[in-house]
Amino acid sequence: MDRSEQDVIDQALAWRSEGRRVALATVIATWGSSPRPVGSQLAVDEAGQMVGSVSGGCIEGAVVKEAQEIMAGAKPRLLDFGITNEQAWEVGLACGGKLQVYVEAVE
Repeated sequence: MDRSEQDVIDQALAWRSEGRRVALATVIATWGSSPRPVGSQLAVDEAGQMVGSVSGGCIEGAVVKEAQEIMAGAKPRLLDFGITNEQAWEVGLACGGKLQVYVEAVE
């Protein structure tokens, strides 16, 4: 575990020790082009504060939305995101890719 990954875990635990609800998102698989490698993490607290990153842009927004639902009592979730090579070219990206992100509450 590198320093930035440890920082995410440390911050999540600090927020929990302050009595905040916290969710942790972890990239568990990637295929093709992906902005963050497997093992990348994002911690979110109930106030919407974040540390770390699992992707960026609209994917990160979707992950935060799911994290909020999980902090409110929903079950952990495995999220799938992907874009085909054809779709990537249509929106001006060089290539497509997929990633899976597991989101869970920190207890």
